[in-house]
Amino acid sequence: MTTGTETALRLSRVIRADRESVFRAWTEPAEMKKWFCPEGGTVDIAEADLTVGGRYKVAMRMPSGVHVATGVYREIVPPSRLVFTWRWEEGEGPKEGETLVTIDLHERGDATELVLTHEGFATADARDGHEQGWSSALEKLAARFQA
Repeated sequence: MTTGTETALRLSRVIRADRESVFRAWTEPAEMKKWFCPEGGTVDIAEADLTVGGRYKVAMRMPSGVHVATGVYREIVPPSRLVFTWRWEEGEGPKEGETLVTIDLHERGDATELVLTHEGFATADARDGHEQGWSSALEKLAARFQA
């Protein structure tokens, strides 16, 4: 088992939209349903109680089955930062325990740089699997704002 920064994941994307629009894509269920899963899947359920201590739930229908992620919002600073826990529900998806996701949004002219940090994975394999999923989902998010 590995620990520390070697099991943290950090991804960055430049999205052709203002920070407010990108923040809404992460926090409004109707927007989350449009992109919040890897390519080849759809979002069946997106729920968000956007308060510190509030819960969210995302049910992703993938070719391998339905995978449900849940968590609690730890920090909410519109439109620049969102921090939430991440856990796969019992009976769905991999069983890795609770991890932590931080989304930082930086103005870059007429675009937004999104930096996703996902940390607390038990193993490098768990981190690598999430890297594939997040990379694909972030590509879907960026494509939503293409002209």
